[in-house]
Amino acid sequence: MVHCTNQSKRTNETALRLWLMSPSVAFQGEMGAYSEEAAHVHFGQADVRPFRTLRKVFDAVESKAVDYGIVPAENSIEGIVNQTYDLLLESPLKIRGEVKIRIEHCLLALPSTELRNIHVAYSHPQALAQCSRFLESNGIDAAPAYDTAGSAKMIHEKQLRGAAAIASERAAQVHELMVLQRDLGDYPENFTRFFVIGWDDARATGQDKTSIVFGTPHTPGSLHRALGELALRQVNLMKIESRPVRTTPWEYHFFVDIAGHRSDGSCAEALDSLRKATTFLKVLGSYPAAV
Repeated sequence: MVHCTNQSKRTNETALRLWLMSPSVAFQGEMGAYSEEAAHVHFGQADVRPFRTLRKVFDAVESKAVDYGIVPAENSIEGIVNQTYDLLLESPLKIRGEVKIRIEHCLLALPSTELRNIHVAYSHPQALAQCSRFLESNGIDAAPAYDTAGSAKMIHEKQLRGAAAIASERAAQVHELMVLQRDLGDYPENFTRFFVIGWDDARATGQDKTSIVFGTPHTPGSLHRALGELALRQVNLMKIESRPVRTTPWEYHFFVDIAGHRSDGSCAEALDSLRKATTFLKVLGSYPAAV
């Protein structure tokens, strides 16, 4: 008996040491959110801390209240998360990692609830849009909320009968709900890419990406000339998105992902040349490419 007690004590002490050594990671939403899942996929053991907005996640990392943040960057169906890219442009933080996870939306409700009794579903507007066929075919009204897991938390706290949340299966476990139906999405191949943000770049691994943002002169061919600097050096352009310049109507910033680490020879040369062909250039970070 003494041996078992001592063994249990050692196990608890080991778990506590691992927890204390774990990085603290901010994410947007409530426990059970897809962002929390992405944090555990990337870091494994982590001290995850929920924040209500993406800006507060950036603020927490910038103030060093946490070690890192994890923020959604783009969804394979809905496209980029505009606010994340706008915050990256403003922030001194760097992208130091990326995570891709499959999104499997579930319909969650209080225990003993039946699907035929559900009249309204709460979730983030994007999740509701991705499950529109299911909702329409079952005569369920969509009610927008700020977060998927936050909707599950609300259903539990308010003990809402006749209502459900669209969120992850983990959110059901965290907020003591039952899963009425899995995989509600209109499209099964639904993935979200998340950025890990911090104060420093990740080290080069040989399988890296670099994310940048730049502006070009408002003249014919300026974007073509800028991207030509990459082509001349055989640097692979992996992604390009435009976002409006908020202070100047009808002008745009270009967010670009390229293959390679900013410290690599050809990548570094391309960035130096690109600076001369643009009105400004900011390196958002270099990081290992997710599989």
